[in-house]
Amino acid sequence: MNNKTFIIAGIIIALLIGVLAVFFASGNPDGLESTALIVQGQKTLTGDTPPNAEVHEDPTGKFSYSSPMTNYSLGENIGPLGGIIAIVAGTLLAFLLVLGVLKLTTLIKSRKAKSNQ
Repeated sequence: MNNKTFIIAGIIIALLIGVLAVFFASGNPDGLESTALIVQGQKTLTGDTPPNAEVHEDPTGKFSYSSPMTNYSLGENIGPLGGIIAIVAGTLLAFLLVLGVLKLTTLIKSRKAKSNQ
């Protein structure tokens, strides 16, 4: 198996896992959100998360940002399709980022090797 086939197979596998994960994702908050709800008194350590629980932040004087794909979706109107699009876009974006870093590293190494000769 050559490198190109291996990379394409890896991308396809990553996309399949990502797309299928949308349908198996839990509606309950993850550990970080759950901890924030416990600290804010909206949840007990062993209790279920209340349906109307919301993590409140105080970004005054602190770094804050707005996610382009909040909760791995493109909004409530699109439903699971928005999650699939977000996963595909995120997977391809991550691949392109890694590919760019790899190309840059290769370029730097080749220039360094040429300058040492």
